[in-house]
Amino acid sequence: MLDVRRLRLLRELARRGTIAAVAEALSFSPSAVSQQLSVLEREAGLPLLERTGRTVRLTPAAQNLVRHADAVLERLERADADLAEARGGLAGALRIGAFPTATRAIVPAALVHLARRHPGLEPMVFETDPAAVAHALRAGDLDVALVHEYDLVPEPPEPGLATRPLYGEAMYLATPAPPTAPASATTPAPAAAGPGSLPAAADPGAPPAGGPGQDAVLRAHRDDPWITATPGTLCHAMTVRACRAAGFTPRVRHQVDEFATVLALVAVGQGVAVVPQLGVTGPTGPAVTLVRLHMERRTKIAFRSGAGAHPAVAAFTAALRAAVPPDLAAARAES
Repeated sequence: MLDVRRLRLLRELARRGTIAAVAEALSFSPSAVSQQLSVLEREAGLPLLERTGRTVRLTPAAQNLVRHADAVLERLERADADLAEARGGLAGALRIGAFPTATRAIVPAALVHLARRHPGLEPMVFETDPAAVAHALRAGDLDVALVHEYDLVPEPPEPGLATRPLYGEAMYLATPAPPTAPASATTPAPAAAGPGSLPAAADPGAPPAGGPGQDAVLRAHRDDPWITATPGTLCHAMTVRACRAAGFTPRVRHQVDEFATVLALVAVGQGVAVVPQLGVTGPTGPAVTLVRLHMERRTKIAFRSGAGAHPAVAAFTAALRAAVPPDLAAARAES
């Protein structure tokens, strides 16, 4: 009989590529991972790994076994969900991953909603970049998470994970306002948000009819310095791909992940940047101009395949939907 824990190790090896990466992710020693995979080979009765020096490669039989492992682990998640529902009453830890803007703008209100309905749950929030969510969910470090994608950076389906749409956001080009421009010439920024509320979009709908296309808007700033997120993030890839689609490669001066800091740098003339609606936390003032672009950021709820019916995951999903403000909920319904 094949051991489920060893099947999980094999699946992680297929995703992460090296035994060392699997060991680090699951808090094992590399030798322990190697030993467990060797036992799995004996259980399977045929080679699963091709070892060449320090590298390993999955055999065709191992790749097929990984597909079965995905199905087995999904069924186990469903079984766990059924048992949790049968026990009744939600209690215990719920580990939540969320990226910074959602952590600030959506998650607090969702936690209030969750506490009112399920006081026995203990939500634990971990700020997590969307690029790291898949590994964290599969490793069991997270139970549910918020991820996002952009029009120019779609996220391919992740084996072993499922997602549900939550909301969409407008995207803006933020530029320093011309020193001589009157305040009325700037695109109005989102209004200040009250406690626990979200700023309204500067223009949540489509860009004004008759205005320049996105490529032309971006191309007008091809010679300006740019402010992007750090490399390896979806936000960084989004800016670079949008500029390349417009016919140029941005000259990056600053790499900053926090959008309030990005806008502060834009305000003092340090560059231009592309920011999402939730990245604008309040009035930017006349020093920053926001121009609506023809693209969107979409946020989804992610969890392990089969875990969507788990009462705790379902409860947090409902709390998130209740926390989404109307201007984002309309975009969510179209997702």
